[in-house]
Amino acid sequence: MQAGQTRWWWIRHAPVPDGGRIYGQSDLDCDCTDGEIFSVLARELPHDAVWITSNLARTHQTAAAILAAGVDGRHGAAKPIAIPALAEQHLGEWQGMERKPFYAKRKVGTHTLWFGPADERPPGGESFVDLYDRVRPVIERLTVEHRGRDIVAVTHGGTIKVALAVALGLDPQAALSFLIENCSLTKLDYLQPDGAPGLWRVAAVNHRPWSRAATTLDAVGNPVPVAVDKA
Repeated sequence: MQAGQTRWWWIRHAPVPDGGRIYGQSDLDCDCTDGEIFSVLARELPHDAVWITSNLARTHQTAAAILAAGVDGRHGAAKPIAIPALAEQHLGEWQGMERKPFYAKRKVGTHTLWFGPADERPPGGESFVDLYDRVRPVIERLTVEHRGRDIVAVTHGGTIKVALAVALGLDPQAALSFLIENCSLTKLDYLQPDGAPGLWRVAAVNHRPWSRAATTLDAVGNPVPVAVDKA
């Protein structure tokens, strides 16, 4: 790693069996049964990193599954630090509502890419702008505190969209255009050589490294599926 370079490895938590309901900041468990995904992530992630999560169980469980899959010992005895400010957007009274009719009424996925505009605050909850204002100072603080280190942050889709907004200098509304899938990896490097202003480099967004793990290439470069032994 170059001097003054701080690398963020953002991972969205594993899928949540939510019964078709919006969960937001509800503290639900996630499904970590697909061992191949966590084995691949464990191989992708760097040695000697600082590990952080939010305060919600699904991020703790995902981090634990990745660490447990690192059989080569590369992650040592990493103990993730839980930071409540990195939790998902609190969706207030929308939490617990059935997703399908909510999406249909608000045209989510066709006319909008999030639950509502970035500045809309659901009753009893917070807007995406509120989420941005809570997450950004944490990113800035940890980037300074762990300068020159790798930071593995197992968090949430909304939190990672904020990280991309910070890196790219985007308006929060624009950041909602990013797709962040479960267990995907988003890599953001902060470069700050001595005596120079810092700048962000986007190395990967929504990267799913396990999707290439079960394929090979034929003689002309076409992907060919191969069997994966999950015993």
